[in-house]
Amino acid sequence: MISIVKRILLQIKNDKRSLGLLLFAPLLVLTLLYFILGDSDYTPQIAIYNMTDHYATELKSKAEVTTLSQKPEAKSYLEEKGYDALVWSDPKGLHITLVEKNLKSAAALKAIQETSQALQPVKTEPDITYVYKTNEGNQLDSLSFVFLGVLSFFFVFILSGLSFVRERFGQTLERMLMTPIRRFEVIGGYTLGYGLLSAIQSIFIILFAVYVLKLQVEGSIFLCILVMILMSFSAVSIGALASIFANNELQMVQFIPVVLIPQIFFSGLIPLDTIPFGLGKFSFLTPIYYGCTSLEKVMIQGKGFMDILPWLLGSLAYIFVLFIINVLALKKYRKL
Repeated sequence: MISIVKRILLQIKNDKRSLGLLLFAPLLVLTLLYFILGDSDYTPQIAIYNMTDHYATELKSKAEVTTLSQKPEAKSYLEEKGYDALVWSDPKGLHITLVEKNLKSAAALKAIQETSQALQPVKTEPDITYVYKTNEGNQLDSLSFVFLGVLSFFFVFILSGLSFVRERFGQTLERMLMTPIRRFEVIGGYTLGYGLLSAIQSIFIILFAVYVLKLQVEGSIFLCILVMILMSFSAVSIGALASIFANNELQMVQFIPVVLIPQIFFSGLIPLDTIPFGLGKFSFLTPIYYGCTSLEKVMIQGKGFMDILPWLLGSLAYIFVLFIINVLALKKYRKL
């Protein structure tokens, strides 16, 4: 028994990836959780109309406040200006309009309610409305774009990565590289092949979510499918890159805490503006951000093709860059 223990310890000692996974990957995830889910320094941005100077002064201690001379159309104003809430009063009482239910709206609503409580201890219920509503009876609706994107990306990454490793382990890739085939043709063939299979999976996921689970989709289902397909190709490309540096299936799985889990934090699960120290800007380095943002705009906000075009182009750019990196990384097995 002692000899078995020694052998296992020696194997772990010689396997740097396993040692790193055991010791440092949990620390990485915990550090990300600390920064992302810890105390946020986000200050809500609120526009007010027909409110007293005393109210505006009190609210300014809790938020960035803009006083309007006339009441705008709430939806277009909040979208164009990027405010979290619009507050106004009339003979019927206090009215609050927020963009959607998320942490930013919650921070704005908290500041408004604390201000109202400080100025008027007698509790009166304000009229609260949201520009983008979700199905109140289905809690999955408000975060459906996150779960669809992350689940699809996760399984495609695992499928493609393990498949690439298996191809190498069975020496299929090595035999192929002994022929005059070019590296970009190898990567292109694998990416296109697994990408098409993943695209079929994406179509099934969207159709199942919409027609079986009855998840809310305000925009075009075809746009959702397009976004999911681009995400699947990104996942295949990342899986291919990870597999090049993995010698077996276990080492491929070890990339999950490093490659996938950090991306979940930038998928829209947490509003990027609320992440302290400007860490939200790291989202531009993750393909999940582009896909999930596009899904949110289509599924929740009902946006069209031109509205999500910048994020679609971001996904395409990511796929292209990963393709080039994969071709260069394949030099590990053959220089052409």
